[in-house]
Amino acid sequence: MELMLQRRFRGEDYTTGSLYMNGVYLCDTLEDADRGLRQSMPLEEIKRIKVPHETAIPTGVYKVIVNLSPAKKRMLPRLLDVPGFSGILIHRGNTKNDSSGCILVGENKVKGKVINSIQYEKRLVEILTEAQERGEEIVLQITNNKL
Repeated sequence: MELMLQRRFRGEDYTTGSLYMNGVYLCDTLEDADRGLRQSMPLEEIKRIKVPHETAIPTGVYKVIVNLSPAKKRMLPRLLDVPGFSGILIHRGNTKNDSSGCILVGENKVKGKVINSIQYEKRLVEILTEAQERGEEIVLQITNNKL
């Protein structure tokens, strides 16, 4: 299964995007500030630029698994091997304050926010869990389009 997050808008302290599943639009996203990090950068450079809990993860391609989040106490999509980051999930939330580097899903109908995020998280978890149970590899590509 292929997920693609196309970052659309870079605000001063948040980033909005669109999430696609196998080429079909699924929902909007909200992340912390995009500071231009790329997966191909040296780890030292990522750590130098990153502001903890206020920086979107680097663009690139990541393997995704669905597993139990000890912090959130529910099954969630988890990105693996994100350079300079740990515990990156895709989950519900409304503002950048709910992110801490994670990707929030919902509808971007309010500036700097996503709404109706619970339903999008549940739908995404259901679809990805089914794919994982079928033995499909799940990957997420993050790109900076139209910034």
